[in-house]
Amino acid sequence: MSEKGTVLPRRNSGDGTRVTELGRQKILLLSTQLTSQMIIGVLGPEGSYSEKAAQIWTLRHRLNSVEIQYFADIEDAFLAVVQGKSDLSIVPIENSIEGSVGVTLDLLHENGVEIIGEIVVKIEHCLLSKGGPEKVKVILSHPQGLAQCRHFLKKYFPEAELRSTGSTSHAARLAGEFEEMAAIASPEAAECYRLKVLLPNIQDRKENYTRFIALRAVEKSPAEQALCAEDKENKTDNKSDNKPEKSGKVESQSYSRQEPGHNFRSQKEIEFRPEIEIKPENSSHSVFKTSIIVYLEKDRPGALYEILGAFAKNKINLTRIESRPSKKELGDYYFYIDFEGHISDVLIKETLKDIKSKTDTLKILGSYPAFKTQ
Repeated sequence: MSEKGTVLPRRNSGDGTRVTELGRQKILLLSTQLTSQMIIGVLGPEGSYSEKAAQIWTLRHRLNSVEIQYFADIEDAFLAVVQGKSDLSIVPIENSIEGSVGVTLDLLHENGVEIIGEIVVKIEHCLLSKGGPEKVKVILSHPQGLAQCRHFLKKYFPEAELRSTGSTSHAARLAGEFEEMAAIASPEAAECYRLKVLLPNIQDRKENYTRFIALRAVEKSPAEQALCAEDKENKTDNKSDNKPEKSGKVESQSYSRQEPGHNFRSQKEIEFRPEIEIKPENSSHSVFKTSIIVYLEKDRPGALYEILGAFAKNKINLTRIESRPSKKELGDYYFYIDFEGHISDVLIKETLKDIKSKTDTLKILGSYPAFKTQ
């Protein structure tokens, strides 16, 4: 069950993002064409770090008439955009202390979505409660929140019972019921639920950041469509030349956003493309990121090395690489790779063609503006 949030006001002051006037006008025009508010699905309830990420996204893109809709867990927030319950979903994907969010990685592989942006939020955990620190017997938080404050809890509250909740803001809401309960959550959550900040900044590492991704539902990402179209042309050329073609496949499943009994706006009507703010052909690689998933069905010596070598050969900087179990058998993995550059760049396009020929599956999750702190 979800709860509806508040409408965020438009901020008129500049935010330092490199944009073209044409791109800004397109976004503002698009927002006025919506038949109702743009809905962004996030992990709730109110006061979560996911909500903060959505607020940053909204203000940076200067969107009017946005409604934040809260969901009980990350999976529900993610699937909201796939099922047509939201126009965009913003979910966490990795933390600088605890690493990647496994459920998000799995859902990226299993569903037809495109990453259209990223947001990095500084995490400032506080110990919140109705009572004083001497009364605290139970401490609540999301598992990531508890893990990020592990040393603090062991040192100052070794006897306290630790309980996991669906989110840090959910923990704050529960902590408002009893003085013996405390929550690890944000200062905003303290304000939302009228709790005292017993201790600020209790995370074990001062530099604590969570990266969120903004998603929209698609059958195939534009990048996949481009590669598939080129494959079709190549196949035609190969047939005419009587040459056999050898290549892996670009994963392209068909996904439907519609469920029985639910009325949706058309895909064209809700389409939101923030990358039009920066023209890829006029930007350096570092302005954009591209995310992909690759799968090597048959393990063989040097297979992963060949994939990484394609990036190294073309001097493309990888910003993240991670393996995730395929859930087919022990030791079988999907590889998630982020790198600098946009799919429209010739060098990136050629590199992905090379990688596609070396893998069994290549899924392109999207090219999007890299987040820059202001």
